Amino acid sequence: MAYLIKSAKIWNGNSFSKTPQDILVENGLITKIDTSIKHTSATILELENLHVSPAWFEPLVSFGEPGFEERETIENGALTALKSGFSGIGLVPSAKPVSDHKSAINYIKEAFKHDLKIYPLGAITKNHNGKDLADLFDMQKAGAVAFYDTKKSVQNANAFKVALQYAKGFNGLIFAYPEQTDLVGKAQVHEDEESIMLGLKSASHLTETIQLRRDLDLLAYTETKVHIPYISCAASVEIIREAKSKGLEFTCSTSINNLYFDTSVLAEFDSKYKVKPPLRSFSDKTSLIEAVKDGSIDFVTCDHEPINLELKQLEFENSKTGSIGLESFFPALNKSLGTNLAIKQLLKNWEIYGLKQPKISINKMAELTLFNPDEENIFNTDLIKSTSKNAIFLGEKLQGEVYGSLVNNKYYEN
Repeated sequence: MAYLIKSAKIWNGNSFSKTPQDILVENGLITKIDTSIKHTSATILELENLHVSPAWFEPLVSFGEPGFEERETIENGALTALKSGFSGIGLVPSAKPVSDHKSAINYIKEAFKHDLKIYPLGAITKNHNGKDLADLFDMQKAGAVAFYDTKKSVQNANAFKVALQYAKGFNGLIFAYPEQTDLVGKAQVHEDEESIMLGLKSASHLTETIQLRRDLDLLAYTETKVHIPYISCAASVEIIREAKSKGLEFTCSTSINNLYFDTSVLAEFDSKYKVKPPLRSFSDKTSLIEAVKDGSIDFVTCDHEPINLELKQLEFENSKTGSIGLESFFPALNKSLGTNLAIKQLLKNWEIYGLKQPKISINKMAELTLFNPDEENIFNTDLIKSTSKNAIFLGEKLQGEVYGSLVNNKYYEN
């Protein structure tokens, strides 16, 4: 099987070729790159304003299977990711049962064979209970790339310290979700002038910054590997900058939801905007964008979290947090940051777990994303491939269209 990609502008790592070129892929291998290639039997991929980059990675994806198949199966979730331009994902341990032992990791790796590279994460504590350490070493041996209590902090400080110390022995990566649960209480939204006027229960940025400072102190004490996901406020950005300036080594990320939206949209009381961490103020959003641009925040993720609609389409106070994000990630990131930085972020995401980015070069296996960075669309349900339709970006005018991905000698058309 051969594919001939015609007249594509090529993004490759940090380089971009403005001169359109053809790419010939034969039996999954890139065999030729030139300004004009002819092939009598190849499937031609010739698309408007075609751009090609190495395929992208999303490190924090929740599906549903096993346990919540009504939200998403791994099979359909994998197809959604491939059609959205991703050849790899990190699968968080949010299913039922929680992936807190090696058998669960083996199940994910062995039961689902697909062209999408699925890298499972294991839980830090048993059933995400925040106190009893899970079998971290055994899970890493089984293939877990990191450890994370999905959108939950390990509230017991000693348990978290022990987890860091234990993981250090085998160079494991621990995720430190920055939320002080006691301070959150029953809060629904971020506390600022916009949300207070709505009468919704709210909590300030202290719910994030207090936990962040604690975990950074424990990181400094244990000197191990930590990633801090979902940074969402300006105060956290300043804490991170200060810690990095003092030589503390760690990585952190933010969600496209917090880069794009702020509390002004909550006036509609639309439950699609109920996410975790919550949307914060306009000034917080601005600080996050600046931090991504200057490198203080290392990565941006899409926060793909399918929720069945009977739990989402309720009054704001009663609805469940969460939004899908794979399908809207590129056009939203492209609109927020511009194409150059958006592509760099989508490729940089491979580095969270120490994985190698795909490359576009002759005699390399083709692992490619095809897209048009200039096409504008209103994001609607017709663009959603996920089983669940709980999309925060529904109705938004976004910029960029993903045509699909070419992975393992198959073209997954969007």
